[in-house]
Amino acid sequence: MSELLRHPLLVFAVTLVVMGASEVIGNSLLRRHKDLDAGSREDLGTIAAATLTLLGLLIGFSFSMATNRYDQRKSFEEGEANAIGTGYVRADLLPPGDGAKVRALLKDYLGQRIRAYTTHQRDQQRQVDIRSAALQQQLWAAVVGPAAERPTAITALVVAGMNDVLKAQGYAQAASWNRIPAQAWALMTAIAICCNVLVGFGARPGWARYYLSLVLPLVVAVAFYLIAELDSPRTGLIRVVPQNLISLARSLDAQP
Repeated sequence: MSELLRHPLLVFAVTLVVMGASEVIGNSLLRRHKDLDAGSREDLGTIAAATLTLLGLLIGFSFSMATNRYDQRKSFEEGEANAIGTGYVRADLLPPGDGAKVRALLKDYLGQRIRAYTTHQRDQQRQVDIRSAALQQQLWAAVVGPAAERPTAITALVVAGMNDVLKAQGYAQAASWNRIPAQAWALMTAIAICCNVLVGFGARPGWARYYLSLVLPLVVAVAFYLIAELDSPRTGLIRVVPQNLISLARSLDAQP
């Protein structure tokens, strides 16, 4: 199920089919029990309304969780840009040779972080992660060496800035892993199936039933699709655009 949730369009298609099938099953039960009297239909309507209300609350809660995670990823992207920019400026505090090396590594690392947000293929994402991890080791070694030779408050400031760069990437990575639990998806799906079965069971005969039977499955499928989009940082159409990192890269390239 976790693999399915990584592909929002597939979530939409599967949800639409499952919800439509659930409503058909409910409607077939209606054909077997055509003797629903007014009281039974009223009770069924009350149960269906309560179940639909619960489904609406679950979808709203899940959408709120996905939106908060999306905003969190945007915030951490901004934090990464600020940390890299600060580390680049503090590299001037090192000896000229060491400072130039750190700045070159930070530019390369900045390019990898931009690719991490814009790359969609899984193999390319893996290569970006490997390259970023290697650059992190080189960056840390590039500031620890001069700091060990000259343990002053200035070099300590450079080391602290580089530590912020590494931590910022860790926070962004953790935010991309922090997703809606599969158990929450399963519960929401089960409630949605129950709602569609009840709506199909309580539908009245007539041509209007065929048109109305498409409404709830389509609405649920669209809601699930939007939640999956916001909750899929690397595979969905709604992604965090690294505008702060791109702006930083342009400003660094413009420097002499």
